[in-house]
Amino acid sequence: MRRALYDVAALIARIVVGVIFVAHGWQKAAGGGPGAAAAKFAAMGVPLPEASAWYAVVVELAGGILLILGLLTPLAGLLLAIDMLGAVLFVHRGALFVGEGGFELAGALGSAALLAAAGGAGRVSLDHLLFGRRRERRRRDEAGLPYVPPLAAGPQPPAPADRPPEQPPGQSPQQPSAQAGGPGDPRGDAAGR
Repeated sequence: MRRALYDVAALIARIVVGVIFVAHGWQKAAGGGPGAAAAKFAAMGVPLPEASAWYAVVVELAGGILLILGLLTPLAGLLLAIDMLGAVLFVHRGALFVGEGGFELAGALGSAALLAAAGGAGRVSLDHLLFGRRRERRRRDEAGLPYVPPLAAGPQPPAPADRPPEQPPGQSPQQPSAQAGGPGDPRGDAAGR
């Protein structure tokens, strides 16, 4: 039940956050392209404005689409979180609220992207369809069965009479007494045959 709830919540969050990222990336791309975005970034004091503009446009468009699809979600989420960290540090650090130019939206989107990167896309995703079954099998194999010492596993079969009982590690096995006529004595039994 809990996992199904996470899957539905992850699907809804991925779609909503992905659509917002695609919209912001499309706004930068359609509003004059990366060149116009670079000019705006330079005016705001963003370092390496051309590279930053290209990164923002490509990551917001492609990363948003990947989030919506639930494909390569950890990578897309991490790249989008880095994008929003740059937005908070270089553009929106002076205030909290969006209306005042604050980091509210960038912080929320970056946090959501980071959560998607860490928590995964859920089972309703291309990640799960393509990679999930293998990952679940690996988790099962890594988890394995809990270690149960052999003596605690259950009753052990009795040792055969012709073999001495096993000794704990560190102790030398005891030699059977050499009684004439005892079992295994080549000289015969006590009657002297």
